[in-house]
Amino acid sequence: MAKTIGEDKGRFRSAKSVAHRLRQRVDYSSHGHQGGPERAIPEEAAQVDCGWGRLLFAQTFKDPTQLISALRQEAPEHRDIAIYVGDPHVVLATAPQELFLDPSHTFRLDLATYRSSRKQPRGFFIRRLSSEADAEAVNRIYAARNMVPVRPDFFWSNRDNRSITYLVAEDENTGEIVGTVTGIDHRRAFNDPEQGSSLWCLAVDPQARHPGIGEALVRRLAEHFKARGAACMDLSVLHDNDQAIRLYEKLHFRRIQAFAIKRKNSINERLYARPLEAYDVLNPYARLIVDEARRRGVHVEITDAEGGFFRLSQGGRSVHCRESLSELTSGVAMSICDDKAVTRRVVEGAGLVVPEQMTATDDDAKLAQFLEKHGRVVVKPARGEQGRGVAVGLDEFDAVKRAISTAREVCDRVLIEACFEGEDLRLVVIDFKLVAAAVRRPPYVTGDGRQTIRSLIEAQSRRRAAATGGESRIPMDAETERCLRLNDLTLDSVLEAGREVVVRKAANLHTGGSIHDVTEIAHPRLVEAAVKAARAINIPVVGIDFMVRSPTDPDYVFIEANERPGLANHEPQPTAERFLDLLFPLSGHRAASLALGKM
Repeated sequence: MAKTIGEDKGRFRSAKSVAHRLRQRVDYSSHGHQGGPERAIPEEAAQVDCGWGRLLFAQTFKDPTQLISALRQEAPEHRDIAIYVGDPHVVLATAPQELFLDPSHTFRLDLATYRSSRKQPRGFFIRRLSSEADAEAVNRIYAARNMVPVRPDFFWSNRDNRSITYLVAEDENTGEIVGTVTGIDHRRAFNDPEQGSSLWCLAVDPQARHPGIGEALVRRLAEHFKARGAACMDLSVLHDNDQAIRLYEKLHFRRIQAFAIKRKNSINERLYARPLEAYDVLNPYARLIVDEARRRGVHVEITDAEGGFFRLSQGGRSVHCRESLSELTSGVAMSICDDKAVTRRVVEGAGLVVPEQMTATDDDAKLAQFLEKHGRVVVKPARGEQGRGVAVGLDEFDAVKRAISTAREVCDRVLIEACFEGEDLRLVVIDFKLVAAAVRRPPYVTGDGRQTIRSLIEAQSRRRAAATGGESRIPMDAETERCLRLNDLTLDSVLEAGREVVVRKAANLHTGGSIHDVTEIAHPRLVEAAVKAARAINIPVVGIDFMVRSPTDPDYVFIEANERPGLANHEPQPTAERFLDLLFPLSGHRAASLALGKM
């Protein structure tokens, strides 16, 4: 990481000024320094470039004017943070239109008294970031957590920077990066006399299944800095992030009176500007679009928060939306998508590959014949969403009959399709161009030798709900019980440690499934088929679902089209950005770039 520490900026501070501004000084004798060495003198105007922005150590700046001048040098699309601001009221009074006091608490862990946990991580391990692939995975997690991304080459080019430590959590089975944390060594960054360190950018993949990833990352970083001889480790956390605060208090962090100041910019807007009325009631799919609209200066009026309805306006143009469904989608296109049998006929007419299908009737002989022909079938309501009433991979007549009965609770007309073995692929097409492709995988749990499957599902559902704003949970219903019976298990069975069991066959996010981006590797034939389906329906925004053997393989069968696809959870793909480009082509950075001839 390119270090911008003490760059030829006013190296003329008096010893009295230094002593006045250094906050929370450490008593060296209390940290094992007998008598203590001579106190180091910190760098003047110390800064550390973290890729997403700079950390400005305010206690090393000679006065508010110098600190404000540095904050004004913030790069576009970055977020600088001035930390350890001793007199925030004075700084804010100097530039009240430009700066705001960050509504976060600062916590400190005293490393001299910190004790490591004997509990070892299960299903994942912690290591240093070691490749560009790791860096790209970290950015994916940042995007999923609405954090400012960093150029992958920035991580990689700064992997040997002694001031900054990047740790990642890796899933033992899949090799996927499921968590990350960044640490700053203050002594190596600016010769800190307090021998401090700090934790930044703790983030866990919202789709991670293993508990304790965040705690393990915090502990490993604390152990790393303690081994280096650091006296403490600080962190900043939003005042209303109750889940994170509970974790830090559990690890014996304590509150300290330290403050941070940031610039007023589009990234920080939600921290200093009054939020839209009823904004918090919006689900993540609506909120993603609303946030992008506000960043572009598009006016937002929330018309029905609970239903996800809002109106976007700019200039003389106004568009009413329900999440990604807008007035640009015709009633005809919506009705085609609403009825899965109609959708199938339309896309089949356009040349797409579709599975054989029949409508469920009381003719058991016809049903048995269809099942015998295909071996395994899918049962689903002709109309419905979010995976309700869908059963996948049925191979027994009685199970099919039960699934039909369940599906009829969602819609009177039920469809039965031949089951295509493979992966569930969602392709988001906006303005007849592919924006994102993702494999959707069904939920599964991993045993620990102690807990029942019921307990494992409940714990995973809590994590999934917390990570998705309550949008994703694993139902414990007849379909879940059926899937367990296929493995001679029940909800009360105790899985041996390390054993993985799929608890539902359908990969829908709302029933606990997970989403994995494959946009860059999707086979061109799959992309072509998805765009062809969108054109056949004549719909500007759509989620096309295929079953595929692999996203890199051209073979597929069409499953359905969703007229209101969720644009969240497709990080790092710019789904909300492309949606706003469609609705308001002259808004945002894209329009500015076009006007300047840069695109």
